[in-house]
Amino acid sequence: MRNGIERRLAAILCADVAGYSRLMSGDEVGTLAALKAHRADLIDPAVAGFGGRIVKLMGDGVLVEFPSVVGAVECAVAIQTGMAERNAEVAGDHRIEFRIGINLGDIIIDGDDIHGDGVNVAARMEGLAEPGGFCISGKVYEEIRNKLSIPFEDLGKQDVKNIPEPVAVYRWTTTAAGPPPDPVRAGGALPLPDKPSIAVLPFDNMSGDPEQEYFADGITEDLITALSKIRSLFVIARNSSFVYKGQATDVRAVSANLGVRYVLEGSVRKAGGQVRITGQLIDALTGNHLWADRFQGSLEDIFELQDKITAQVTAAVAPSIRTAEIARARRKNMRDLDAYDLYLQALAQVNQSNVAAAFPLLSRARELAPDFAPAFGLEAWCRTLFSYSSDAPDFAENSEMAIELARQALKLGDDDPELLGQIGYALAYFGENVKLGRELVRDALNAAPSLAWLWGSKGWLDMYYGDCADAVAAHETSRRLDPRDPLGYRTNLGMAFAKFLLGEYEPALNAANDAHEQASENIAVIRIIVACHTQLGDAGQARKFMEKHMTIYPGFKVSTWFDSSAARHARNIDLYRQTLLTAGFPE
Repeated sequence: MRNGIERRLAAILCADVAGYSRLMSGDEVGTLAALKAHRADLIDPAVAGFGGRIVKLMGDGVLVEFPSVVGAVECAVAIQTGMAERNAEVAGDHRIEFRIGINLGDIIIDGDDIHGDGVNVAARMEGLAEPGGFCISGKVYEEIRNKLSIPFEDLGKQDVKNIPEPVAVYRWTTTAAGPPPDPVRAGGALPLPDKPSIAVLPFDNMSGDPEQEYFADGITEDLITALSKIRSLFVIARNSSFVYKGQATDVRAVSANLGVRYVLEGSVRKAGGQVRITGQLIDALTGNHLWADRFQGSLEDIFELQDKITAQVTAAVAPSIRTAEIARARRKNMRDLDAYDLYLQALAQVNQSNVAAAFPLLSRARELAPDFAPAFGLEAWCRTLFSYSSDAPDFAENSEMAIELARQALKLGDDDPELLGQIGYALAYFGENVKLGRELVRDALNAAPSLAWLWGSKGWLDMYYGDCADAVAAHETSRRLDPRDPLGYRTNLGMAFAKFLLGEYEPALNAANDAHEQASENIAVIRIIVACHTQLGDAGQARKFMEKHMTIYPGFKVSTWFDSSAARHARNIDLYRQTLLTAGFPE
């Protein structure tokens, strides 16, 4: 501090909205709402992720301070690539596009605010940037040119307002210096497929032991094979992914070269008799890390370990991609939605246990694309969930709708494991064709053994039609594969029912309580809690939960439920039915 003035060196990022006045005059409310969403979903997380601090918001602009110039530039790339993706299906005259400028310089600290030439030059860089792009000063370029493989165009020295000396300016561009040469093709970036796309890069062998190279390559190949079995994913083949073996790669270049949105990369390190494997999933268009984890095990049975890690990574990556795709779809304007986006939005509603809200979205998806089998299959499956609800329609009506949807889905597409599982479960649950339904679920699991919800569905069908011990094992597998499942209450509920029918009332209550924590208003969850407390002799707790049930569903009768529920097929169901009557539920 000198003369009472505090100064420091910092990287400064300035951004504003190009054509802000025009956008506001055309749609003030819509523009403000969209700008707020962009800030909340993209800009604020990007700034925080790269270590920045938002100094102040200025109407349509933002001033950000970074301790690292590299972080400032990477943040600008993340924002502009993210905005390009968000604007992809927005009409040109409605797009919000930012201009960004970055400078490295001395700043004056004024409480939470900053001033000085360091800020002024950043503002001038912003003024020189094109909508959707950014410019950096020569000082910034000198700092990052040997640290980042990001292409810039030299604009030479520019005279800028209120700065006495000309400033060297560099403009970010995707054409000035393209991605690394690709032996597969030449030219511009490949377009993204019409479904989620991923490339698995060769895992790095960090062991210092060339003989372990086969293990790292084997992990990569197994992951590619496992992910390829998920028909909702577009997975780049091994030969194309392995072009990057041994190279330092930029995920944005991989995305452009291979035409994928997501990149999975990782490493393998061997130490003594142990091996540690790390993996991370990246959205290559925004640079956001969606998932990361590490796995460790003994090399005594290296192939068993390899299979275990492959299953765990696949089970984690697929839901992470789906979550990211759902978030992407939810950012779109409703008028721009296509069948796939409507399907994703329906999934978002299901994941929030708001099944009824998914039906109009799926109906609209089928109208837009009558041959889009996933919309038929998902609704057929959702109607099995809906049958648990107190606001479900007549069981026969709901059943008839689900069966028709399942039949149509089977006609439209029968090679997707997830779709087969949905169709099979609906057919078996509603008793339309139990044998075919259970066979379809088994076939789906053989094709995609890492789909957690399929194991849960198998558990329910085992309980209804087969062996409760098998049901418990299936639910345990489901819970292990997807411990953060937003519909995890369904797995715990199935576990509770199976344990109850096995006469294991204490474990059944524990599972039911876990389900209640996730879905406290679900009447099927509340009923099994009542049954467990009744069998354990705790009449007070049974009465408490029964009253809660009847408040939510005052018209409930045991006989009506039994006659209109798939639970009528379960073994030992008479015990459960009698327990509900003993607890005090109306006949």
